Amino acid sequence: MDLKLSSPQDCIGDFTYNFIWQHKGEKLNPTETIPSQVDTNYSYDAVVDALKNGEDVRIKGDVGTRLGSSLGVNLVYFGGNGKELPEVGSIIVDGNACSHLGLSMLSGAIYVKGEVTEPLGNVVQVESDLDGYKKFVSITWLLHHPEEQAINAILEPNEFKDGELVLTDRILRNTLAARCMKEATVRVKGDVGISVGILMRKGLVVVDGNAGMNAAALLNGGTVVVLGDAAEFLGVELKKGVALVKGNAKGYVCAKMSGGRLICRRTKPIPPVRETKLETEDLTLLSKFGVSGMLTLNYGRYEV
Repeated sequence: MDLKLSSPQDCIGDFTYNFIWQHKGEKLNPTETIPSQVDTNYSYDAVVDALKNGEDVRIKGDVGTRLGSSLGVNLVYFGGNGKELPEVGSIIVDGNACSHLGLSMLSGAIYVKGEVTEPLGNVVQVESDLDGYKKFVSITWLLHHPEEQAINAILEPNEFKDGELVLTDRILRNTLAARCMKEATVRVKGDVGISVGILMRKGLVVVDGNAGMNAAALLNGGTVVVLGDAAEFLGVELKKGVALVKGNAKGYVCAKMSGGRLICRRTKPIPPVRETKLETEDLTLLSKFGVSGMLTLNYGRYEV
């Protein structure tokens, strides 16, 4: 599929259609034609269907924000299982791409000839098999498939070391490790954006820096550790698993939380979440990340 755009457009190849379950089609109608096309009239869902069927989508011109959002996800909202689609096509952009490229992306690849604006989504750059293009793949896909050739193609300074994906490029990313379903580890030397660890079921994310809003949102297993501060809505809709914040957590902690546990500096959680006594497993986790002895008195365990 080939498109030519006269001006950048948002949400191309966005499998969620800008979170259609929230706006019910008011912000984006999947059957509408993508604006600014030259000589074609493809709709948003036509592009998504092509990608689902393994077809590559080439775009000539610049693109807007949220390119390839949830690319390769078999979304539950549309009757899927929430897991990755193995044969999804690639998106190839002969131009620049705005921010949030590859939010919650799970499989496939995105190629960009021009520049990409931060923050990125759940992607990392690897060696490209297309001359003149930057290639981005899903971080979660790498965690799920460490045996694949792409592991060896990760561009420095990032690396796959001792069985862990280590990100040291200081690029801000949103939805990092989204939907991870394997006992794998990703370590970030720097800050992360919004929704780190969203919808994880297994695995470990360690952020050696600060986290944006919605850290550990919808966490359904695994562990998210933030060694710096966390912005608002830490643990929002947390269902299962563990979230630990060593630094400070801003307001609205544990909003709509239904399970799992959160360990952070003492705060006022959103009811019905309550503070309980730190248990041995909590003290062990705190000690692992440099909090022990009297310092543990500053921390609480929060659960429903």
